[in-house]
Amino acid sequence: MLLKKKELKELLKEKNVKTLEDFNGLMSELSREVMESLLEGEMTDFLGYEKYDHKAKRIDNSRNGFSGKQVKSSFGKVDLNIPRDRDSKFSPQLVKKHERDMSGLDEKVISLYAKGLTSRDICSHISEIYDHQLSAESVSNITEKVLVSAKEWQSRPLERLYAIIFLDALFVKMRLDGVVRNVAVYSILGITLSGHKDYLGLWISESESASYWASVLSELKNRGVEDVLIFSVDNLSGISEAIGATYPKAEIQKCVVHQIRNSFKYVARKDSKELIKSLKCIYRASTQEQAEVALVELRTKWGTKYPHVVKSWESNWSELSPFLKYPPEIRRLIYTTNSIENLHRQLRKVSKTRTIFPNREAVLKLFYLAIEDINKKHHRPIKEWSLIYPQLVVHFQDRVTPYLDI
Repeated sequence: MLLKKKELKELLKEKNVKTLEDFNGLMSELSREVMESLLEGEMTDFLGYEKYDHKAKRIDNSRNGFSGKQVKSSFGKVDLNIPRDRDSKFSPQLVKKHERDMSGLDEKVISLYAKGLTSRDICSHISEIYDHQLSAESVSNITEKVLVSAKEWQSRPLERLYAIIFLDALFVKMRLDGVVRNVAVYSILGITLSGHKDYLGLWISESESASYWASVLSELKNRGVEDVLIFSVDNLSGISEAIGATYPKAEIQKCVVHQIRNSFKYVARKDSKELIKSLKCIYRASTQEQAEVALVELRTKWGTKYPHVVKSWESNWSELSPFLKYPPEIRRLIYTTNSIENLHRQLRKVSKTRTIFPNREAVLKLFYLAIEDINKKHHRPIKEWSLIYPQLVVHFQDRVTPYLDI
């Protein structure tokens, strides 16, 4: 039973508790008494009779004294007496065999790792805060346990229908066959019919192609994704062909922001202001028809001086223009891959201390933990979903209706 306030005051006075150190000492003593009592209870359940109650004894096995063991708790080191049995078959669950830490140190290490601290930083932090020496190898062993969860997360079943899926990539340095290379880490973010974000997985690749993306999208299909209404993507090599082959009904919206940035790569500074005015007439048009008129005007005005800019907009027009047919709430959501770039900013933040990743597992481990950390903070639907959802139902009624009861 919990101590009443009066009893607690008397206990603190009796134990002369005046400082935090005194308090930790008292809690360490109480922890020992509680843990030893629980361990005795485990032994009673194991043998089937209370201590000294020999009349209730039904087996040959019996208690056989104690073995000493020191464990680390949240309040410091605790010396425990672990009960033993004569047949050495008793295996306590409260303090398992070979276990020396009861302070939740594993969770602390994993949490620090998820925040981007290196193994060396974690060792230093644990030593300073908890006065506990931990080796870099121990940190690695603790975080390796995460890989099992990461691989389960990467292969878990997914929703049957996603309203929107965003694809994008960030680059990290990784050691491959003894050589340090830049590799792309592709992430996929899905928006469910309820408007919640669902990070579908991470894929690491040295190169991209239609066949590569086809294998990624086939993996999504194998994990249960039957249909996607809209894909919002950067101009990734081979992505349009892969989407068309795997989800032929899906609309493809290429990132307009990336398109604008690419348009200015080889444009003289003196022409930048005028060119951006011409482009604004396209992507800020009220309707698709107005945007197409502005596209013709772009060719007329800039086709001779910057043919590569005009050609890029015209050749990608079918996948740059879909957002124009939607109301402003949907436009703002799909015309750019900003939703997934927010994730990448946070992944870069936790990975900035890693100049080089030793292998794929190290990348997956860190980024999975970071995503799990992000998921803990975000539970609400995305902004304006109450306006976006009915509009999607109107535009995609035949494809959404079969999933409304899911």
